[in-house]
Amino acid sequence: MSEEQNRSYTSASCRITFGCKGLRGARPGWLVEGFGVGFDEEWGALRARAATQPVAPAVDAYEVARLAALQRLAEFRDGIVLVPSDEHGGPWTTRLGDLDWLCAFSDEEALYRFAVARGEVDREWPYRRISGARLLDEILPALDFPCGVALNAAGPDGAVFPPVRGIVPDAAALDGGRAA
Repeated sequence: MSEEQNRSYTSASCRITFGCKGLRGARPGWLVEGFGVGFDEEWGALRARAATQPVAPAVDAYEVARLAALQRLAEFRDGIVLVPSDEHGGPWTTRLGDLDWLCAFSDEEALYRFAVARGEVDREWPYRRISGARLLDEILPALDFPCGVALNAAGPDGAVFPPVRGIVPDAAALDGGRAA
């Protein structure tokens, strides 16, 4: 479509949509005759039906989010993840901001997406299979630096588990016994 046609089309569309005072050939009272009720009657019927419906309890968005995060943490703790190894055989970590993150993946496809995102698909990515609970309860506290877990870092289902109370043991938590 040329620019002139586009302008003409847009102008015509606007004129039809916003400049219309009525429909061609429509008779006065067509809404009542064609549909049986007018706006006031329909609105009154809707309000009457709404008044008889039970009121839904208010949803606490914070509580919904908190429960979803706890569910995600429980699933992580119950599952097995792939943890890439660094050149020394230890868990591969990366630094983001002032904190180190141990990268873990739910499957090889998620690890592959991460390698693609980093532009490192040609290198070998050795990894170990570790339970999420062991990773949080034993491996993170054994590190000599505070570290969180980044799950599926390059995927649409990624999550982070920072080293805080309720996720890692209090002695390894930044808001518990460990200082940054």
